[in-house]
Amino acid sequence: MKTQVGIIGGGPAGLLLSQLLYVNGIESVVLEKHSREHVLGRIRAGLLERGTVQMLQQAGVAASLNKNGLEHDGVELVYKGRNCRIDFFELTGSKMTIYGQTEVTRDLYQAREKTGGRILHKATDVTLAGIDTERPKIQFHHDGQAKTLDCDFVIGCDGYHGVSRAAIPSKVKREYQSSFPFAWLGVLSETPPVSEELIYAYHQRGFALCSMRSKTRSRYYIQVPLDARVDHWPDDRFWSELNTRLPSEAARNLITGPSIEKSIAPLRSFVCEPMRWNSLFLAGDAAHIVPPTGAKGLNLAVSDVRYLSQALSEFYQNKATEGLDNYSQRALDRVWKASRFSWSMTRLLHDFYEDGSAFSNRIREAEFEYLATSQAARMSFAESYVGLPY
Repeated sequence: MKTQVGIIGGGPAGLLLSQLLYVNGIESVVLEKHSREHVLGRIRAGLLERGTVQMLQQAGVAASLNKNGLEHDGVELVYKGRNCRIDFFELTGSKMTIYGQTEVTRDLYQAREKTGGRILHKATDVTLAGIDTERPKIQFHHDGQAKTLDCDFVIGCDGYHGVSRAAIPSKVKREYQSSFPFAWLGVLSETPPVSEELIYAYHQRGFALCSMRSKTRSRYYIQVPLDARVDHWPDDRFWSELNTRLPSEAARNLITGPSIEKSIAPLRSFVCEPMRWNSLFLAGDAAHIVPPTGAKGLNLAVSDVRYLSQALSEFYQNKATEGLDNYSQRALDRVWKASRFSWSMTRLLHDFYEDGSAFSNRIREAEFEYLATSQAARMSFAESYVGLPY
């Protein structure tokens, strides 16, 4: 098999890149180790920056998003019962859009199918060869046969545990990581949201977040210890704990119901440098992971894809290599700034258990007071939350 760009990973990053390359007349093949049903069954975030919405529109996959996405002017932060609303539109002129990652992925699948995009599901035993040459190869098994994909470039969109980052020699890459001493317990329910905007709450019992996927489907999170288990959190216990941590008005508006999905996810920050090695380029979770507090995971993957699609288009249309040569630095500049914001927001809104000293608590209180009383602080917060310029 031959193509111009081989993409490992059929999540939203890989699919969006494939679609954007198609729009620019560039061939690609996507290899995904799971079935389409498995990919669409993963419950992920759904808060999109304006730049992400624009990229989906540019890719021609925003019809459903434009119709069903929920625009938000701001968010509400609550610290020990005190409220501070961050008005994004007033401070930056930008809004955020609620539209689930599953829906984004489904829209991308449909677009690639309509245009004859090549997506090979259940591609296993993937290995890379010739990455340090001009003729890289992706070797894999599909439909019971060993196959080889010859390409000009390999794009690793295969997540933290994928083969792409592992193919970069250890002497070349440097990995940075910070793990948090807690996890998020998330519940998805067919219930109306408690508020038209997201609510991030710090409570002495731990963090809570009220989010949504639509006007009739809600997504809630609470902070739990790392050793927490889903089977120890029946619905009644979750709703009771969430109600306790919410501000009084939100608690009064809380409508409970059976969970349709429940999961626990640890929080961590991770960055790999560089994001390119010869013919191999990393994008999304293959190169970086942020705690979900700042809603940056999917949006950072899209910004990677933006830089990559532009660079590849310039290469194939004009034989220009500047975009490819500068990709890693451009992407990492945005990654580190978003990681800083997600890390600081996580520090502000969570109980760090063993780091619960009086000094740390007072610093957290001072930070919230600064946000609540300083327009400059709120503008800085809003600028990072809605997405820094590309």
